[in-house]
Amino acid sequence: MLDKTHLFQQSEKAILVGVVLKDQKEYQVIEYLDELAFLATTAGAVTVKTFMQKLQHPDSKTYVGKGKLEEIKAYAAGKDIRVLIFDDELTGAQITNIEKAVNIKTIDRSDLILDIFARRAKTAQAKAQVELAQYQYILPRLRGMWKHLERLGGGIGTRGPGESEIETDRRIVRDKITLLRKKLAEIEKQAFTQRKERGEFIRVALVGYTNVGKSTIMNLLSKSDVLAENKLFATLDTTTRKIVFENTPFLLSDTVGFIRKLPHHLIESFKSTLDEVKESDILLHVVDVSHPQYEEQMKVVNTTLHELGCSDKPVITIFNKMDQYEERNFDEWLEEHVKEGLVEELHKRWENETDNRCVFISATQKREIDKLRATILNQVRDMYAKRYPYRTGYTAYEF
Repeated sequence: MLDKTHLFQQSEKAILVGVVLKDQKEYQVIEYLDELAFLATTAGAVTVKTFMQKLQHPDSKTYVGKGKLEEIKAYAAGKDIRVLIFDDELTGAQITNIEKAVNIKTIDRSDLILDIFARRAKTAQAKAQVELAQYQYILPRLRGMWKHLERLGGGIGTRGPGESEIETDRRIVRDKITLLRKKLAEIEKQAFTQRKERGEFIRVALVGYTNVGKSTIMNLLSKSDVLAENKLFATLDTTTRKIVFENTPFLLSDTVGFIRKLPHHLIESFKSTLDEVKESDILLHVVDVSHPQYEEQMKVVNTTLHELGCSDKPVITIFNKMDQYEERNFDEWLEEHVKEGLVEELHKRWENETDNRCVFISATQKREIDKLRATILNQVRDMYAKRYPYRTGYTAYEF
């Protein structure tokens, strides 16, 4: 991996910075910053303060205004703040200028996500994908981020910033990108062969925003032990299991979660992992219905699926964490019939919007899991019947 040491030491104090632009609402940026804080926690940092500024457009040199940087510097004085995290992507020059102004290591959301991915990557494919994304992130920033590069732990960018050194490093980075793409192409050939060898099973993929409970549902349905944590991007590598419901077999895959403002170079690097989604027959779109912005999260997922060319696939929407939804929306004094009415209203709304292809569950409390199994089974059997209309059984399918 390029990033051997990662950006953070354990419990490193961090300040978050967000900008409200003219086409944004303040509540949206607050929500983005809350998510950024969760990302920071996942990476091992502790958020101690959040700053926000309203601007018509970002400052070309420092992204935020000089006055805001002075405010940040004054707050950080004597508090051992180790990192400044911006919610939007910065240029190399902006990073350098900000670090000079506040004397604090500065990164952006993309850099933070890349660090988390670097920590989470376990397989050769995931490690190569993350390393490729890191080099793609660095390449356009080489001129302005010599000091920034030193913390990556690699040999690139550790010399003096002369013009010839910059050109040399650009060549090294481009060569690494080429080599990593070749390596990923070879890994993808092997993965494609493995997928072909799975036979004629119907393939089902769990998709959704990060941290909505996909891995927990995977464990419930497959009786396996996939890592499930209350952290963002707990799953990077696609996990596939053979499932059998009432003598009907199918393949179920757990995939990497989506997120707002996901760096484009990460999407490009992880295309081969997302092939599991593209080649699936049925999608299980898992939604954290208890999240205040769950509808926006659904839009992010649907947009990403559209970009992957998966909009025409059958989708079952799984509204997860109904127990937390009730805790957050119903107080203890609310009468039972009122609660039931509100839940029924929620059900009817989404049944109409999904053409009755939705289930409301709590994976942790195992609520309505039988209904979820039945819904998936019906969809899988329909898919088998359409694909193999002259076959009468399912158990004959093998890897």
